[in-house]
Amino acid sequence: VVPFHQERDKFHLSLETPSKPSLGLVPSALHLAFTPVRYRKATMSKSKKSSLRKYKEKKEDEDEVTPSLSPVDSSSGSDDDEDDEDSVYDSDVPHYEGGGDDDGEDDVDGDDESDDEEFEDQGSSDEDEDLLEQQQHQDDGSEDGMEGLDSDIAKAYESVPRNWSTGKRSITGKKVGNKAENTDKASQSALWMHTDDLSSDDEDDGGIMNRIGRVPLHWYDEYDHIGYDAHGRKVIKSASLGDGDRVDQALANADNMGKGKFVVHDLLNDKNVELSARQLELIRRIQNGAYAHPEFDGNPDYIDYFSGVDPEISGLNSNRYLPKSKFQPSKWEKLQVDKLLQKLENGDINMDYLTGKVRDMNDVNRRKQDKDKPFLLWTGGEEDELNMKKGPQHIAAPKLPPPGHAESYIPPDEYLPTEEEIKQWEEMDPKDRPHGLLIPKKFPNLRSVGAYEHSVRETFERCLDLYLCPRVMKRRLNIDPESLVPQLPKASDLRPFPTAKCIEYKTPFEGDVAPIIRCVTTCPDGQYVASGASDGFVRLWEVETGRLLRSWNISKLARSADPESKGTGESEATDSESIAQPVVSLEWNPNRSHHCLLAVAGKCAVVIATGTEGNRDTEITEALLTSAKRGGNVSSSKASKAVQWVTLSENEKPVSAFATLSGPICALRTKTMMARVRWHSKGDYFVTVSPKSGAAAVLIHQLSKGNSQQPFSKAKGEAQVACFHPNKPFLFVASQQHVRVYHLVKQAMVKRLVSGCRWISSLDVHPSGDHLIVGSLDRRVVWFDLDLSHTPYKTLKYHERALRDVEFHPRYPLMASASDDGSVHIFHSMVYADLMRNPLIVPVKILRGHSVRNKHGVLNISFHPTQPWIFSAGADGRIFLYQDI
Repeated sequence: VVPFHQERDKFHLSLETPSKPSLGLVPSALHLAFTPVRYRKATMSKSKKSSLRKYKEKKEDEDEVTPSLSPVDSSSGSDDDEDDEDSVYDSDVPHYEGGGDDDGEDDVDGDDESDDEEFEDQGSSDEDEDLLEQQQHQDDGSEDGMEGLDSDIAKAYESVPRNWSTGKRSITGKKVGNKAENTDKASQSALWMHTDDLSSDDEDDGGIMNRIGRVPLHWYDEYDHIGYDAHGRKVIKSASLGDGDRVDQALANADNMGKGKFVVHDLLNDKNVELSARQLELIRRIQNGAYAHPEFDGNPDYIDYFSGVDPEISGLNSNRYLPKSKFQPSKWEKLQVDKLLQKLENGDINMDYLTGKVRDMNDVNRRKQDKDKPFLLWTGGEEDELNMKKGPQHIAAPKLPPPGHAESYIPPDEYLPTEEEIKQWEEMDPKDRPHGLLIPKKFPNLRSVGAYEHSVRETFERCLDLYLCPRVMKRRLNIDPESLVPQLPKASDLRPFPTAKCIEYKTPFEGDVAPIIRCVTTCPDGQYVASGASDGFVRLWEVETGRLLRSWNISKLARSADPESKGTGESEATDSESIAQPVVSLEWNPNRSHHCLLAVAGKCAVVIATGTEGNRDTEITEALLTSAKRGGNVSSSKASKAVQWVTLSENEKPVSAFATLSGPICALRTKTMMARVRWHSKGDYFVTVSPKSGAAAVLIHQLSKGNSQQPFSKAKGEAQVACFHPNKPFLFVASQQHVRVYHLVKQAMVKRLVSGCRWISSLDVHPSGDHLIVGSLDRRVVWFDLDLSHTPYKTLKYHERALRDVEFHPRYPLMASASDDGSVHIFHSMVYADLMRNPLIVPVKILRGHSVRNKHGVLNISFHPTQPWIFSAGADGRIFLYQDI
């Protein structure tokens, strides 16, 4: 469809703006119906203007009633080459002015004014009036006797009165009439409206019209054509239409008006276009501000699509029978009526409330109250009302204490002061007196009591207190203390863990006092347990029976390996009695195939073959101990100065029939006293700690090669204990207050953990390697999350005295701590694989049984490798096994 503004630009047409919007669609042929401005100016004389003015006034009187036209068929209108046309019907303004000018846009306003004066002399006002009368009374405008369809259309439009037929309507506003007739009219109206809405493309079926779009026509002034059609052929200019002068155009317009035709010039296609009667009527309606199509109904009937207002009109559920409940009295309504009657009898409501005159009975009750009736000025709720008000919160003044016995007019005798007391009170400040300014007196009766002499002073001081002393509202927090304690699971739900003492391992001794059991350790299969005592002996026990299998005097071997002790010249008996060195540390090899253990006594660490291996582990154990049996091979010069491997020749009968080695194999001698020894999880490397050795305090040894290493060249504090990471090349070294983590491959410190303890006594690493616990002599158990921070994750302080040992269970989520208070605390320590969940640490059991001797209690603990059992060694010389029962 060609836009209207394009057609207007092409043909230089002028359109009068309608007074109200038109909702009808204007066909493309109607775009040509507007007369060019210059033609209208050239052909409009003064006499004609006066005639048109009279004609308009006459038509306004005639058209007071709005016309209503019946649709007539105009689809078969006359062709473009027909010269005759019927007369125009009922147009407000005659549109039969002069034809177009060939000059197009080249004319200016000055030329138009001169043209008006020129054509004004040629025309006659009488001829214009006759022409107007001829147009009004013309019945058939075809002079040559040709009767076409357009003539019938004109007659139909003139014969039918133009009235807006409202018709009869029902109460709901709907039109009442014959449905068949209304349907026929609707179909005819739709046909007419469809015919009028045809576009310019529908009129050009052959594609012979100009298709240059918005290209200016003056670009083709020098050519013989004005554009191209849809097939690409040139549209040749028409010589007959373009070369005529204005006189010819005026004559042609007069002839067309005489014949009842309305012709406009199409500059785009260079041809004259004749408008039909239907098109003229649509133009007239558009100019008057009406809908373009006479068939268009501007006020259609309202269709009520919502059917829930009246079911009878909508027809919903019209074919259903009413339920039985509709014909029975409502029980709910009966209950409501009974309640209202009961209230009416009790006087709670009255008939005014039932009839709706009163909406609330409280208003009636207020009216009944007597306004003169006395009421309480202070009801006791003033403070609550003040608190509910907006603004600063009101704080009530503190109340005065109630009067006591001393303020009575008949006080007891013990409240009456003596003369000496009165003199003392007068010398004292009134604030320090027991009753202030009041001196208790006794009166015979109440009438004898006079006015209080200090009432004005006390009132003034009371006002000063209220004015000068600030008051602050403090809210009390009513919080249950138990709600602040975290909800921990029950201990019974966290089984298994050791609960009861089952077996006691009795150490043989000479004398009255049993030796102190300093350390205890279990083999990887859990069949044997070894203990180290203060008498210098390492004893091997069977776990299930408690039978003592072997005993090795490590103190004697340590003295024999020390060359300084050999040159003293003292007797062996004296050495055994007075210089017995205790076994301070004992560790079983964690590898199941390596049946050996390490014992520390004095300056030596002794490697002992237990002789408990089976048939498969014999060769592995012998291969492991071969280099140590030969005396070792220390390659590092630093380490050779700090430690020496000494071969021991003692050999005993092994416990197992398959074993070949049993007893001490070799000794590692240092320059200072050793304190701790720990194995690596693989069972080949072990670390020894000598706190007083400075840079050589921590030494790493390899048993299979008999080699030693000194990892540090400078000491950072006194090392107390050291251990390996279970699956990474990390070494944990604990000083008195810090724990340093070293990377053995990179030979650098990774992290320094701040424990917050005064003296670290022990540490252990979780089997996962992500967590670390530290025990200290100031009663603390510190839990570190190595991935979280360098500060403690938890600090537990449940023991009453110093902690001696802490340890994780290798298999179960258990943790234990031993203290000098003689107890062992068992904790459920679950570490989750999900890194977003924190470890669950719950104390579950306190194991008691050891007695405290010389302020020492439980010195060492060791978990069973496969069962939720624990071994404890105490200063009382006893070893206990606690099991889950």
